[in-house]
Amino acid sequence: MNKSELIEQIASRADISKAAATRAIDAMTDAVRTTLKKGGTVTITGFGTFASAKRAARTGRNPRTGAPIKIKSARVPKFKPGKALRESIR
Repeated sequence: MNKSELIEQIASRADISKAAATRAIDAMTDAVRTTLKKGGTVTITGFGTFASAKRAARTGRNPRTGAPIKIKSARVPKFKPGKALRESIR
């Protein structure tokens, strides 16, 4: 499912316009992005938790040459599904 398909489903299930659904999704993703950028977490009960984590620096390999390369440490987004979401897809 891509973003436009998600917007269509939300609009039909919530009985709102596609424009309103688009604004809602954009507002949610912006709020999650801003919170993670500040180092916080976003928990949606029954769905899951978004958090940012620090990935340590490591040594990788150039796939073309096989030469070792240094990969810098970075903050990356993480998602941990909630219990209700895990059980609903079993």
